[in-house]
Amino acid sequence: MAVAGCALSLCSIARADDAISPAPQTSAPAQESCNAKRPVVMFNRWQEDWSVLKNPCVPREPLDGLKYIPLGSNPDTYLSLGANLRERVEVSESPLFGLSPSARSDTYLIQRAQVSADARIDQNLQLFVQLEDARPFDKDVVRSTDKNPLDLEQAFAAWVSPLGPGTVKLRIGRQEMAFDLQRFISVRDGPNVRQAYDAVWADYEYEKWRFIGYATRPVQYRDISAFDDTSNRHLTFSGVRFERQGVGPGDLSGYYSLYTRAGAQFLDAQGDEHRNVFDLRYTGKMAAADYDVESMYQTGHVGDKTIAAWAVGSLFGCTLASPWTPRLGLQVDAASGDRHPGDGRIGTFNPLFPNGYYFTLAGYTGYANLIHVKPSFTLKPSSKLTLLFAVAFQWRMTVNDAIYQQGSAVVPGTAGRGTRWTGSYAQIRADWTAAPNLIASVEAVHFKVGDSIRDLGGSDSDYVGLEVKYGW
Repeated sequence: MAVAGCALSLCSIARADDAISPAPQTSAPAQESCNAKRPVVMFNRWQEDWSVLKNPCVPREPLDGLKYIPLGSNPDTYLSLGANLRERVEVSESPLFGLSPSARSDTYLIQRAQVSADARIDQNLQLFVQLEDARPFDKDVVRSTDKNPLDLEQAFAAWVSPLGPGTVKLRIGRQEMAFDLQRFISVRDGPNVRQAYDAVWADYEYEKWRFIGYATRPVQYRDISAFDDTSNRHLTFSGVRFERQGVGPGDLSGYYSLYTRAGAQFLDAQGDEHRNVFDLRYTGKMAAADYDVESMYQTGHVGDKTIAAWAVGSLFGCTLASPWTPRLGLQVDAASGDRHPGDGRIGTFNPLFPNGYYFTLAGYTGYANLIHVKPSFTLKPSSKLTLLFAVAFQWRMTVNDAIYQQGSAVVPGTAGRGTRWTGSYAQIRADWTAAPNLIASVEAVHFKVGDSIRDLGGSDSDYVGLEVKYGW
């Protein structure tokens, strides 16, 4: 795909909304079990199934005794331990295009460490706990997405069992969840602190259909002390979703959600936010071509002002059958802004819980009041190395609204001034799988601002990120 990120086992975006699948039957012959592949470290650690190690004929690796710890005489009842470590050095020159007194050049390290314990009880029940410690070092401006001392990232119980002709999957507790390419609903893996939800999740799967219901309170992160994160009724996100495979040449999915937030602040509206979210997505492949198109419409109100906002995101690509597997990609995105401030209606799109690297890791682009066009070129010189080259062009949907960066941060002074042209950027990224559970990445971005920003005293911006991810 044309987004920043990698399609490798350690950092690829697995479907974060999948619950556990039934474990292999213990009655299978030992010889057949020996042919099973060892699990790989996954984006969602709770999706890994280490029960293959119950068979003594499977070759062992160091510390496998901690990946499969039998709990009693039933071989399908066991405990598995895991850990992740991500280190990233970032050099950010002129963040917020230099238009904020605190937006100065900065070089710093962000670190995220996670440990997890996954208990499988027979083939139906799963108990999963994950702790996270996220810290920045030498960072001048520390935000809520940068720092979270030791805290509970996930702690849930999941149940899987047949029901009628299909399978029911239930989860309750603190958990991560994501939809599709994580444009709007994500685990927010780009920044240092991932997003979790205190939630009840119900899932029914039958043949090519999948139906999901969820009631959540997104976790709000604090960085004062350990284990101080919380969720409450002042921020909620709940809804229903369907998925259908094999609709023509692709797959179709959609959902309705209600997003509520107390004390919301927009340029032209303040007050409690009640936002109805309607989303539809279609994705698939045809020969060498692939595509992913998603649209979202939002209604509701913020205080006494009504909401009418929308967004469209799309990715198109063509992979050539030649050395280095070249892929030509095109990403086109658009999101509404507030065209007529003061008219009692707010048109600024709320990107909800975006993943933080859908555009770039630099965070120069937020999913509100924009038109974004990004051609890209990807190469795979080897199975372990992926290279991405991209340029992008960005406009505002309306000059009456501001230019936004990630986290819906307003670029100061841009609302109602200048032209629609925002600027352009170039992006280079490399991902190298040094080992099955070790990935190194580098990304560089140069953003050339348009006159709307330059006339306010803003300047071009540069970003370089060097990252290492290790999973055990």
